[in-house]
Amino acid sequence: MSFFMDAEVTLGVKLLEVIYIIIGLITLYTGIKNALDKENPARIGTAIFWCSLGIILSFGRWIPPVANGVLIVIMTLPAIFKKVKIGKTSEPTEEYTKKAADKIGMKIFIPALSIGVFAIIFAIATDLGALVGVGFGILVSIIVLMAFSKDNKPKVFLDDSERLLSTVGPLSMLPMLLASLGAIFTAAGVGDVIAGAVGKVIPKGNVTIGIIVFAVGMVLFTMIMGNAFAAITVMTVGIGAPFVLAYGANPVLIGSIALTCGYCGTLCTPMAANFNVVPVAMLDMKDRFGVIKNQVLLAAIFLIFQILYMIIFS
Repeated sequence: MSFFMDAEVTLGVKLLEVIYIIIGLITLYTGIKNALDKENPARIGTAIFWCSLGIILSFGRWIPPVANGVLIVIMTLPAIFKKVKIGKTSEPTEEYTKKAADKIGMKIFIPALSIGVFAIIFAIATDLGALVGVGFGILVSIIVLMAFSKDNKPKVFLDDSERLLSTVGPLSMLPMLLASLGAIFTAAGVGDVIAGAVGKVIPKGNVTIGIIVFAVGMVLFTMIMGNAFAAITVMTVGIGAPFVLAYGANPVLIGSIALTCGYCGTLCTPMAANFNVVPVAMLDMKDRFGVIKNQVLLAAIFLIFQILYMIIFS
């Protein structure tokens, strides 16, 4: 309890930790449920994966770093050997789903919108942060859904969370791992290496070429990392700061638009699992790259527009 009683730790950080604990407990429930599910063809491996992840998410702050590292290694083994499977699920019948949809109608979007709305409100109007706002928005959405139907009891939300996690599987970890990889790359000096290599190509003082290389680099590095937030730190250190910002370009404009250039790379890579792989799995699409194929042209158009915008207004 010393962490939650520490006056130097902000309320936002404490609340965010509570959210992580709740997520971890849901993940632990997923592991235990699959361990007891005799219909799951790989229930032991599935249980090991989800329980290890749940322990890290809930109690990682208080577990020694070495122990966390061991749990992560243990967690990866079932995923590597494809021993994380979906067990028995309790999906509602098609008839029930249609009946509920007819009753609720367009109001079904209110819970989803509440998450985004509260994330924005908390980010702008409080010091707690957008992630805490997301957690609060989820709480509001649960209350709204319970008001929509008396069938929406707490166990329904718990089982649906388990079903979603089981459907996505180990890919649910990819965004977190890629974000961590970005921090590791930055600490390892990858940005400085990129700066040295690019400096041999970009003429000094040519901001236009610097912007183009920065934007395209963000796309390519995001495609590798799968996460624009992971790429922006490395690319800003390596290209943005020395070849664009150093010559007087507007840092606010360049920084924000370069990040959205990275999102163009997000649209084109399977590494962005939560955008391009998870929908394929959830919709059981035959073409594994079907989502990406429908996004590539739009990504190219967006990238060209953003490069021109930076060149004109920076």
